[in-house]
Amino acid sequence: MANKRTDASQPISRGGTPLALDVGSADAGQRLDRFLAAKLPHISRSRLQALVRMGEVCRSRIVVSSLSVKVKLGETYEVNVPAAEPLQIAAEAIPLNVVYEDTHLIVIDKPKGLAVHPGPGHASGTLVNALIAHCGSSLSGIGGVQRPGIVHRLDKDTTGLLVVAKTDQAHQGLAEQFASHGADGRLERNYRAIVWGIPARPRGIIDAPLARSTANRTKIAVARATTGRRAVTHWQVQQPFCQPDGKGIASLLDLRLETGRTHQIRVHMAHIGHPLLGDTLYGSGFMSSIRRLPPTAQAALQRLERQALHAAELAFEHPVSGKRLRFTSCLPQDMAELRAALTEARERSLR
Repeated sequence: MANKRTDASQPISRGGTPLALDVGSADAGQRLDRFLAAKLPHISRSRLQALVRMGEVCRSRIVVSSLSVKVKLGETYEVNVPAAEPLQIAAEAIPLNVVYEDTHLIVIDKPKGLAVHPGPGHASGTLVNALIAHCGSSLSGIGGVQRPGIVHRLDKDTTGLLVVAKTDQAHQGLAEQFASHGADGRLERNYRAIVWGIPARPRGIIDAPLARSTANRTKIAVARATTGRRAVTHWQVQQPFCQPDGKGIASLLDLRLETGRTHQIRVHMAHIGHPLLGDTLYGSGFMSSIRRLPPTAQAALQRLERQALHAAELAFEHPVSGKRLRFTSCLPQDMAELRAALTEARERSLR
């Protein structure tokens, strides 16, 4: 596509912030997209690519339409960054448990029943609605739209720690860490879960690819390596629970994610025969096991009304300062009550 000349008497675009970037000796010969990314680290690469496609990048008042063009020493590129468009999602004053917040990001301890993003069945009342109200004008124009940067999610009824970007630079840096799934040591995600039964070994690794179920599109299923995405979960028994007769009934597990697939822990634990208590989607075959629980544990499980899963630990490198951040969250009250009821039954079995 040929470059298009603009009228020198007109601005590059309607409104926005014009930026002038000079090509130095260290920059010469780079592709335009790499040059822009290096000069504007606070703007995501996808956003920069979109600006080029929109005709917002010029050289000597000539619109540059190719990302692969090589920049030359002495050139000056003008980048116009339009003001972010308001997000068409309403701000809602929903209380948030803020664990940490600075200019670039916010860490939330999410309660059960709170969906992360608007979707079918929950067009409002989500974490995004709450963040728009909480952060207000401090949100950046990620992708050209003023919104919080969701880099990972928790199921609606999974509780615990979740980090959200407030600026383009934080969004890009956090997204890179989550994309590497902790392989470089920067990101750690640890969970607590209460599962049916007691595994035969004290710890183990589940390495089983996951894909959308062909039988039920609302579910994820273990798949062949050729059709599924790699998924690895590390688990360790923290506390086994027994019935009054001494037979094992449930376990509290520590779990560490090596990858972050949809419903990964829930599907993997069901796959090895230990689905989560309260998980009606993947643990329906264990409904009869509820009758084996002591009355206090049955009552606690009924009050739970969700899968017994909690994101308890989250650690990452701050995408701007580089500082190592680590956060922990205790079991929420409903899971703590279930654990206490199961512990009481176990102690009775040992008397």
